[in-house]
Amino acid sequence: MSPRAREEHERAVARLAASYAAIPAGEPVRLAKQTTNLFRARAAHATPGLDVSGLTGVIGVDAEQRTADVQGMCTYEDLVDATLPYGLIPYVVPQLRTITLGGAVTGLGIEATSFRNGLPHESVVEMDVFTGAGEVVTTHPGDALFDAFPNSYGSLGYATRLRIMLEPVPSYVALRHLRFDDAGLLAKTMDDITHTREHDGQRVDGLDGVAFAPGEYYLTLARWTDELEGEPTDYTGQQVFYRSIRERETDLLTIHDYLWRWDTDWFWCSGAFGAQHPVVRRLWPRRYRRSDVYMRLLGLDRKYAIADRLDRRAGRPLRERVVQDVEVPVERLAEFLDWFDAEVGMRPVWLCPLVARGSGGAEGAGTPWTAYPLEPGRTYVNAGFWGTVHVGPEAVHAPTNRAIEAKVHELGGHKSLYSEAFYDRETFDRLYNGDALAAVKRRYDPDDRLTNLFDKAVRSR
Repeated sequence: MSPRAREEHERAVARLAASYAAIPAGEPVRLAKQTTNLFRARAAHATPGLDVSGLTGVIGVDAEQRTADVQGMCTYEDLVDATLPYGLIPYVVPQLRTITLGGAVTGLGIEATSFRNGLPHESVVEMDVFTGAGEVVTTHPGDALFDAFPNSYGSLGYATRLRIMLEPVPSYVALRHLRFDDAGLLAKTMDDITHTREHDGQRVDGLDGVAFAPGEYYLTLARWTDELEGEPTDYTGQQVFYRSIRERETDLLTIHDYLWRWDTDWFWCSGAFGAQHPVVRRLWPRRYRRSDVYMRLLGLDRKYAIADRLDRRAGRPLRERVVQDVEVPVERLAEFLDWFDAEVGMRPVWLCPLVARGSGGAEGAGTPWTAYPLEPGRTYVNAGFWGTVHVGPEAVHAPTNRAIEAKVHELGGHKSLYSEAFYDRETFDRLYNGDALAAVKRRYDPDDRLTNLFDKAVRSR
C-alpha cells in the first residue's frame, strides 16, 4: 500500500466517521449507496446515510504475496480489473459485477470456485470494520467480530478495508457441459469432484450446474488453461451463455468473460425484459446488458406494479415473487429438487457446490461461522431460483417462500438472507445463532445504533 493510497483511504474513513457523527442519536444508520443487489424491501429513511463515496477502490495489490488491500465498497468488477493484469483473481468472484467485496463478505457471496475455496470471507486475512460505536476495529479470523461478520448484513458494522488472498489464473477457461437425467447421479458426481477436484482424469477448477427441467440437469466443469484451444466464445453479443449449456459439450472463454458469464443476462432473467429476443438484443447496447441495468428496470416494475397490472388485465392469478438462494447438503439435493419440481415448478435452477472451511481452519478444519453455521468440511449445494409463480390471492402471504423455508431446514440446509424472509423471531434466532450474534453486537454497538439482523432480514427495517 503506497503512502498516498493510505492517506486517501484514511481521508475516506474520516468522511465516513463524520457522516456517522452527523446522524442524530436514535435515527437509523444505513449506507448512502447508489446500487444494491438485495431483493428484500428496505424502509425509506429521511436521514442521510453513511458517506462511503471514497471507499470504492483497490488500495493496493501485492503480486508477490498474492494479496490485495481493498476498500469495502469496491465492486468485484473494479477489483478484478485491478488484479487480472497481474494474472491474479480473488479466490471467489461472485457472479454479478456490482456486488461489492464488503457486501459479499457480510452477505455471503458464492461462485463456481466455492467447491474448493469456500465463501468470499474465508479468503480474508484482515479486515477493518466501522462499528456501531463509531470506531474502526481491525479484526482477524478467530476474533469474535470477524467470525460473526459473515451473514450479519451490516448489523455489526461495515467493512472499510479488507486484505484478501488472490490466486493465479491463466488467460482462458475450457468448459465441459455434462448432462444428467438422474438428480442422484448429478449430486454424487458433484460430491466426487468436490473431493477429488478432477473428473475423467482432468483437473476441475470451477464447478456449477443448471437444472433446466425434471430429468435434465447439467454440470459445467471449468479448467484454467493457457492453451488457445480454438476461438473463445463471446456471450456479450447475440449468443446467450445459459442456452449454450444445452447446445454444446465444450466451450472456451477468456478468464475475464468466464468470470462475468452470468452477469450479461443476469443468469437467464434478462429474458423478462426482452433482452434475449434476437431483434431486441441487436438494438440493446452491449454496455447496458448487465445485471445492474436489469436491477434498475426491476425497480421500475416494483414502483409502478407493471407486471401486476398486466396480470390483472389478462385475468391471470396474482404473482408471488420467489427470489431465493438456499444451501442444502449434497446428499439431500435430489430430494430437494424433486420437492421443488412438484411444489414450485420454477425453472431453471442454478446449482453451485460449496465447502465451508470454517473459522480458524483450512479445508474444513475450523469451527462454524457464527451467523451462518454451515458444517465445515461438508459439501452443500447452493440452489438459486429467481422469478415469480402465479398463486392467486394467497400471494400476499408468501405461501411458496414459506414452504421453501420449511423444506430447506427440514433437509438440514440454510437460506441466504439477501431476499425476503418470513421466519418468526424464535425460529430465526435458532437457525442463525441469534444469541451469539447479539452478544457480539452488544460489545461493538453498545448504544444499539445499527439495525439488528432479524429486523433487517425479516422486518425490512
